[in-house]
Amino acid sequence: MGSVKTKRMPRAVREQQMLDAAVRIFGRRGYTAASMDEIAELAGVSKPLVYLYLNSKEDLFTACIRREASALTAAVRSGVRPGLPADRQLWEGLCAFFTHTARNPEGWTVLHLQARTHGEPFAAEVDAMREGIVAFVTQLIDVAAREARPQALGCARPGRHPQDPELPERETAGLAEALVGAAESLAAWANTTPGVSAGQAAATLMNFAWAGLGNLMEGRPWSPPDHD
Repeated sequence: MGSVKTKRMPRAVREQQMLDAAVRIFGRRGYTAASMDEIAELAGVSKPLVYLYLNSKEDLFTACIRREASALTAAVRSGVRPGLPADRQLWEGLCAFFTHTARNPEGWTVLHLQARTHGEPFAAEVDAMREGIVAFVTQLIDVAAREARPQALGCARPGRHPQDPELPERETAGLAEALVGAAESLAAWANTTPGVSAGQAAATLMNFAWAGLGNLMEGRPWSPPDHD
């Protein structure tokens, strides 16, 4: 009788299986402590096969970062429906962000903690992802400012002279950076705090950020006190 041949798994599928295992190990143990033996065992393959597919531990970690960054960016962008009011778009983007990071805690740990602390090439990969998300949030803030401008200028209370809520480019960029930074920190906290849902985390950040943004869009920015 001839030997029974098993069907070979397609390379792309096998590679994703390895990346799944690697993200879990890197996320739980950290880049330095993670071993290729552990990753191969969890993936159900031999260590030489991992090296054959992904060359080195450094290349494997880079591949994990790129995959998780791409998945997070896609989740945020696809979660926002164009045409909605700006606050709804921001809300949907935050919900998508916190839902994704809650469902993929090891992937978020790889992006938020591990990649940033193990050398410039890894950090640069995450910085590229972050720049894309910041640019996307900047667009949402620009939309919010355009929506609020006619209302703020045309619906002021009698005797009141609101400021034009058209925001300088630098201020818009700063607001987007601050919002993304807050979301990153809040996701790390939510993933380690029992009972905090993605919706609750999104609502917390909306309550924190949108009240201030709303005043700003309506021409009521906070001003520092005059120095004596």
